Amino acid sequence: MNVETMELGGLKCHVVDTLNPGATPSMAVVLCHGFGAPGTDLVALGPELIQYDPQLAASVRFYFPEAPLSLDELGMYGGRAWWPLNIERMAAAVENGDVRHLRTETPDGLDSARNLLTSFVNEVCETAGIDAAQVVLGGFSQGSMLATDVALSLPQRLAGLCVLSGTLLCEDRWRELAARRGPLPVLQSHGRQDPLLPFVAAESLRDLLVEGGLPVEFLPFDGMHTISADALERFAKFLIELLPE
Repeated sequence: MNVETMELGGLKCHVVDTLNPGATPSMAVVLCHGFGAPGTDLVALGPELIQYDPQLAASVRFYFPEAPLSLDELGMYGGRAWWPLNIERMAAAVENGDVRHLRTETPDGLDSARNLLTSFVNEVCETAGIDAAQVVLGGFSQGSMLATDVALSLPQRLAGLCVLSGTLLCEDRWRELAARRGPLPVLQSHGRQDPLLPFVAAESLRDLLVEGGLPVEFLPFDGMHTISADALERFAKFLIELLPE
């Protein structure tokens, strides 16, 4: 399996596929890692997804962009972020059970991250010879928040969105965008015991998307802030279902 590192849309990324050199994929899958993780954090998911369904090997190219911000100065060596987080404030809100105000905020740096990931998706389409309707965008934790924001904001509807342990941000804006987005297929998974991003906030995100007309498959699991094996297996099937005929 080929893993190549390159720059697209101003972001360093890792590309995983088993296609012949120069081949046009039927679908591109873009997955964004979470806050504090290294840029390679999710790269192993490419081979894992292909193992779940070998049909993906002949159809899909996986892209894993690295977030633009280094966290080395915070002592998180090798860790990266899509935008800065006030971790102490978030932890206090979760501990006090008062996270509602977080869902209404637009984090500082989200606009810049949105522009970067939008440019990245556009360059993926250009270099791969596909259009946005052949792109599945997703991520884990902070990466899934950004993926949600971009998938709702892009002028063209993507093939699908995968939200792994994400949460609700920018509530008013996302509600307005979801109502205009149309039937974008969404796969969402979240742990019931997630101590970082409460399960109830994930349910709120699901409800907002459903109210906007997006078909959401919601996969809760007994676990914490992670990606469950069941969610990964369902994600592989989700991709197969979205492949162009």
